[in-house]
Amino acid sequence: MIKKVLVANRGEIAVRIIRSCREMGIRTVAVYSDADRKAMHVLYADEAFHIGPSPSIDSYLNIDNIIRAARLSKADAIHPGYGFLSENPAFSERCIKEGIIFIGPSPHAISSMGDKITARKMMQDAGVPVVPGTGGKIESEAEAVSTIREIGLPVMIKASAGGGGKGMRLVYHEKDIKSSLRAARSEAKTAFGNDAVFIEKYIQSPHHIEFQVLADSHGNVIHLFERECSVQRRHQKIIEETPSPILTQEKREEMGNAAVAAARAVDYQGAGTIEFIVDKDLNYYFLEMNTRLQVEHPITERVVGVDLVKEQIHIADGKPMTLKQDELKQHGHAIECRIYAEDPENNFMPAPGKVTHIDIPYGVGVRVDGSIYEGIEIPLYYDPLIAKLIVWGKDRNEALDRTQRALQEFKIAGVRNNLKFLERIIQAEDFIKGDYTTHFIEQNKEFLMREDACDQLCEDIVIITAFIEYLKKIEKASPKEMTALKNNWKDYNRIRSVLKL
Repeated sequence: MIKKVLVANRGEIAVRIIRSCREMGIRTVAVYSDADRKAMHVLYADEAFHIGPSPSIDSYLNIDNIIRAARLSKADAIHPGYGFLSENPAFSERCIKEGIIFIGPSPHAISSMGDKITARKMMQDAGVPVVPGTGGKIESEAEAVSTIREIGLPVMIKASAGGGGKGMRLVYHEKDIKSSLRAARSEAKTAFGNDAVFIEKYIQSPHHIEFQVLADSHGNVIHLFERECSVQRRHQKIIEETPSPILTQEKREEMGNAAVAAARAVDYQGAGTIEFIVDKDLNYYFLEMNTRLQVEHPITERVVGVDLVKEQIHIADGKPMTLKQDELKQHGHAIECRIYAEDPENNFMPAPGKVTHIDIPYGVGVRVDGSIYEGIEIPLYYDPLIAKLIVWGKDRNEALDRTQRALQEFKIAGVRNNLKFLERIIQAEDFIKGDYTTHFIEQNKEFLMREDACDQLCEDIVIITAFIEYLKKIEKASPKEMTALKNNWKDYNRIRSVLKL
């Protein structure tokens, strides 16, 4: 029986996993890099172990150091969260070798679904629809040209390994095939150490819809319905909702059955996600399988009433699921907004820095999963996701109204963030109608990127408030502390301008 879990991750997902463990009476172990010595997950866990310098390659991706921490803490199991080592078959295999329970699928399932070419073949064999494309990796530029002529433009050149939008190139014109192939291969090699790519027919005006699955070691496999994930920037999701506003009940059941078949095909165990691309006529095609917990899992938890982390732990402990497919229902509507320390006006570039003030929204149907507090320094080494706003309503209209209210109440000062950008998404006519595609941000760019006078005024008020706090600290500071405060005050000239000093 699992009594102590090491969370091999950081940020909001580490805090979220620790919460479920606490409710189960399971002790937790955090790991941290130099940059995360004062991080919330470190303060929240029962124990914490340093695993290396700030760069993730030396810490959160260092298998030896994480296993060493598990040994020293006498953890029974390791939960990988998402990202980092969560879909690394070597890490899963190492845990098994060391006698530590890996809270996730087998190395075989991870490696099979991690290679998109292998995954496509397995899904075809299982009768799950796949996007028309190549059956294997492209060996040469000549093969790419002949293949694309056969499939027909436009096409997507995609890395076989990895994800997150890396190693992908959309090709509309034949003259761009060779340069796009070289660019996709180069990016894939840099990001994943594997330059293998394949080609798929590009589905125009697509929806990105995924199904949550759970499977145990006793042959039980279920799905927990879908999530609409079509609002994306740089092929990365920023808002998700469930149920999908475009699916019929008949199509929902059909896709759910396909998701279960996909999980069975790889002998899956644990929580996973089957991602589909869906066209305007609701034809759907297998895109990939994420063999881990998803960032957007809380909206499924909210409408289905299931704690997915607890289910992961029960499954890893060898227990049969008590959930039955015909007993699961979707109740109401949920929306998740990903809050990033980034600058939407500068191509969504990460914006690390010190958080000086936070106002978190509360009220019926509002949940915030986060890892920030006033005074915490957002490091530049990791993904800039700092919090998630999860909102529930009895129907989609109430969920939209509640999400807008919560976003208006959510304030973060000290680091640039995308809160206003998210608020505009919720206000956009295409989003309100519900029939939006993965081109939503591009098609609504003018509306989403506008800067209202009141937005600037609100930002100025936040800066002035922070400046007042700064002056209070100066009054009480020693000479040494005063020098440090002045050196760290990056917005001093901006404040002087706002106050006309």
